[in-house]
Amino acid sequence: MSGGGGGGGGGGGAPRVRSMNVADSEARPVLGPAGNNKARSAAVAVARKPASKPLRSKPERTGKTPPEVDVVPAPASNLSLDASCSSDASSDSLQSRSSAGKGSRSSSVDRRRKPCVSKAVTESLVPSSDVLQEKKRCAWVTANTEPCYAAFHDEEWGVPVHDDKKLFELLVLSGALAEHTWPAILIKRHTFREVFADFDPVAVSKLNEKKLVAAGGTASSLLSEQKLRAIVDNARQISKIVNEFGSFDKYIWNFVNKKPIVSKFRYSRQVPAKTAKAEFISKDLLRRGFRSVTPTIIYSFMQVAGMTNDHLVSCFRFQECIGASEKSHEDTSKTSIEERKAEDMIDLVLARAIDEFGISSE
Repeated sequence: MSGGGGGGGGGGGAPRVRSMNVADSEARPVLGPAGNNKARSAAVAVARKPASKPLRSKPERTGKTPPEVDVVPAPASNLSLDASCSSDASSDSLQSRSSAGKGSRSSSVDRRRKPCVSKAVTESLVPSSDVLQEKKRCAWVTANTEPCYAAFHDEEWGVPVHDDKKLFELLVLSGALAEHTWPAILIKRHTFREVFADFDPVAVSKLNEKKLVAAGGTASSLLSEQKLRAIVDNARQISKIVNEFGSFDKYIWNFVNKKPIVSKFRYSRQVPAKTAKAEFISKDLLRRGFRSVTPTIIYSFMQVAGMTNDHLVSCFRFQECIGASEKSHEDTSKTSIEERKAEDMIDLVLARAIDEFGISSE
């Protein structure tokens, strides 16, 4: 026993017996060359460190890191730690579990940080699709414009229309501008079509006006009674025009010589509310029995039906509508030529039949 005490470096017998304890044996890796007193001081200093702070190894410390001072990750990190270390959960070695936790924690932090950085870069440096595909539009179409109205500007407004049902629809919607704005009208456009039979003039002319204007009905939520009755009357007048001219399209487009008027406005303040041409058309419609067809309403109708191209010259739709009108004119010309050929063929057949009949009768 005395020989063992001499090798303790100044320590008594009792400390040697206590050094066989499990708690002290776990602290043995931090022993320095100065002896047990320095070892105990180091162990106490390590034990007093808060568990929430990460382990920081001093440069002069050597050997294995004590497993009992391993940092327990915060609750947010536990999810990543448990998920990435699930394969090591069955290991009984505390040291293996500690090293796996450290590696997982650092990789988890990397995985969390990288997407955040890439997202920030994407949002700040990469322009959105709207910016990349942004086109110059008329000044009254802004970033705050209703999407339905912006689409209406980009796809319909100013495009020449020659279908009678479509023309009747645009005439009705233009008349509704006296009580609503374009965005409000376009939002309810499907309801307009349901109430007015997809704007078939013949079907609308036969609607029961009493049921149409009844309080609490769908139609009464769209327009006033006066406007609803005017739509039915106008459908009847369109039917008369079709009987006279063959179509409402031929009648209305004759006022502009079957070609759109190209205004070439540079500023929105130059676009008028009405023109002399609109006043002339309005007078003729009123003479024929139409209602709610003021010059202002008629000019709005001319704009949306493509009878006049009032897109600003800086708007991307200005040239597109010109191209659409030229194509429409070519199609109309081809149709007219084919109709003339058909008429000539019919006249020729009739002439031959008359000649044969005349010869046989002699």
